[in-house]
Amino acid sequence: MTIIYLMAAEAEYGPHLRARIRPTIIGVGPVEAAVNATRALAACQGELPRLVVSLGSAGSRVLTQCDVYQAISVSYRDMDASALGFARGETPFTGLPATLPLEPLVSGLDGATLSTGANVVSGAAYDRIEEDMVDMETWAVLRACMAFDVPLLALRGISDGKEELTGMASWTQYLHIIDEKLAEVVDLIEKAYG
Repeated sequence: MTIIYLMAAEAEYGPHLRARIRPTIIGVGPVEAAVNATRALAACQGELPRLVVSLGSAGSRVLTQCDVYQAISVSYRDMDASALGFARGETPFTGLPATLPLEPLVSGLDGATLSTGANVVSGAAYDRIEEDMVDMETWAVLRACMAFDVPLLALRGISDGKEELTGMASWTQYLHIIDEKLAEVVDLIEKAYG
């Protein structure tokens, strides 16, 4: 097995990606992502992939909507043990910094920093986030990959963030464009790693 593809939700898995890959749907949020990414890797039974690719949508107030970016780092915005003397974002007793770098990189694809958390970010909530884009799974998927010593490539198409979210339609309105653009990147990945 060379590559495992992981996605959070069926809504992100459109016809262009369906023509190319069969991802494992790991669910929304850090808990579901951690459990199901770990299950997917454990199911490999000794034949681990060369690469895990986590792909889907993200929010951003600063990046171009509908464009696809590769995450060059990820932080966990929910973690706050600062009352115990740890830096905000640092998980106690792991020895890991608050922000972890991500590799490998896809040549020609723009990189962006990513913040993972268990909340949908909208409007003024972006004011508290330093990273370029936000999602709900990548930190958890990376930690699962680290446990199995498998590299992670995280790709996100910007689905929302320029305007306040007002419901599901605010998130899903551009997923068909992101699906097509992610599929083009999958072609590059398959050529490089397949």
